[in-house]
Amino acid sequence: MATTLSQTVKPADVGLKRELGLIAAMWSSETSIIGSGWLLGSFAAAQLVGSAAIIDWVLGAIAAILLALVHAELGAMYPVAGGTARFPHLAFGPGAGISFGFFSWLQAVTVPPIEAYAVIHYAGYYWKAIYDPNAHGGSGNVTHLGFVMEIVLMLIFTALNFLPMRIYGPFYTIVTWWKVIIPVVTIIILFTKFNGGNFSAGGGFFPTGVSWKDLFGALPGAGIVFAYLGFEQADQLAGEIKNPQRNLPIAIVGSIIIGAVIYILLQIVLIGATPASLLTGKGFAGIASSNAVALAPFAALAGLGGFSWLAGLLRVDAFISPGGTGAIYNTSTSRVAFGLARNRYFPSIFASVDRNGVPWFGMVTAFLFGLVFTFPFPSWHSLVGLVTSASVLMYAGAPLSVGALRYRLPGADRPFRLPAASVISPLSFVVASLIIYWSDFETLWKLGIAIILGYIAIGMYNSDRPGMPKINWRKSAWLGAYLLGMGIISWQGAYGPDNTGRLLYPWDILVVALFSLAIYFWAVYEGSQTTEEIEERIAEQAAPAEEEAEGAAA
Repeated sequence: MATTLSQTVKPADVGLKRELGLIAAMWSSETSIIGSGWLLGSFAAAQLVGSAAIIDWVLGAIAAILLALVHAELGAMYPVAGGTARFPHLAFGPGAGISFGFFSWLQAVTVPPIEAYAVIHYAGYYWKAIYDPNAHGGSGNVTHLGFVMEIVLMLIFTALNFLPMRIYGPFYTIVTWWKVIIPVVTIIILFTKFNGGNFSAGGGFFPTGVSWKDLFGALPGAGIVFAYLGFEQADQLAGEIKNPQRNLPIAIVGSIIIGAVIYILLQIVLIGATPASLLTGKGFAGIASSNAVALAPFAALAGLGGFSWLAGLLRVDAFISPGGTGAIYNTSTSRVAFGLARNRYFPSIFASVDRNGVPWFGMVTAFLFGLVFTFPFPSWHSLVGLVTSASVLMYAGAPLSVGALRYRLPGADRPFRLPAASVISPLSFVVASLIIYWSDFETLWKLGIAIILGYIAIGMYNSDRPGMPKINWRKSAWLGAYLLGMGIISWQGAYGPDNTGRLLYPWDILVVALFSLAIYFWAVYEGSQTTEEIEERIAEQAAPAEEEAEGAAA
């Protein structure tokens, strides 16, 4: 077989420095996974579906692992900054490249505001002037002062990211060790207060009125999928990771496995350690939002169990865990913007780096746009829905890219080869589509507005711009059909509000699955670029050999 360009040339980044080892790479993903989700997600899930929330955490872990495996093949194959924004560009060209690139950026820019919100939510226990648990009909919200403090926190997230990676990398490695150790200690201590009878509170393991339909809705609605998000951070920082062909797959898959074990055990121990006196009548659903357990679940349980030292530790962690996640997502947003500039979809200034190798303009822009997403969402849970949908929409580009690159570049170098890719890749796309659908129509129409505004802004910038790759509209038709089709199915489906409910459960799940498979095979076999076009995209982003060697040696 003749050697092709894709076997000898790789896309690369100039200006970034490969300073992160395996542990730093894995912890960049882990610090994103263990954020506000562990502090608030377990109780939110228990309120919605009771003890059956354990099933949800297992389902969420399976979904995340499937998507992580797909990202592992792509990241090892093309270890470039902002990978999730660039894989679809290589596989499908400008149409999908612009779209999934924007989805990646939108996902990353919305996370720091929600982590800042979580910090204020927890801090409201001590400083009642910044958080009102009775606002918006009991869902809670920050006060005007709390909103100002959110902005201050986001400024701190941004400032940390201007540190050189050789300093910032070890810093967030230390922070992540803390973020892993604290929930593990919490699990061990609260197990001493375990009461198995709590698992039947509210009418049984499946509380009265709770069905599998509710379980699926809780995956995005309770923040379970949101909690698992972040495993792709190693992909976003791939341009700064040493020996990425080996380290990236281990970092991506290893981080999600660690996170899954921690989250499942946290859910079990939260249910078992909650005082039975709080679970009368409706079980977890009967705990008022103004209750101390609802405001700060694990800290309150530690205090009620007589572990005041642990309660204090968890109050401190309520600043560190969400803060660490918010900071690393600022890092991610700037790298995604860097990748989009390398794809020539964003202005070239987004690819500018300072003397420390930091994409400074992307960092500042991430802060400014992050402020926008603190306005229209009154609570942690409502913003979680948007972030989850945007994230999974971004993730949907990875299985499509694996399928297309396997089809078009079968002989390309794959340091990590996904086993059973012909099954796992389309299955991952179906799973991503189902999570998007379960996010409910109200969330999706808001996401749709954000996507339309993004298309308008990017389209105005790229209109007739010299050097902009030409979009093949015929080959990109599958993406428009997918976005429009998912919107219509959600509108007619069983998850609302604002939906019609004409497409009943469980037929709606079958419709989403079949529709997703049709889109997958259309995109891979008809919508992907030719081998020659993919190799042209790769060659456009290949760095001069001496510059890439210099970056690798840094």
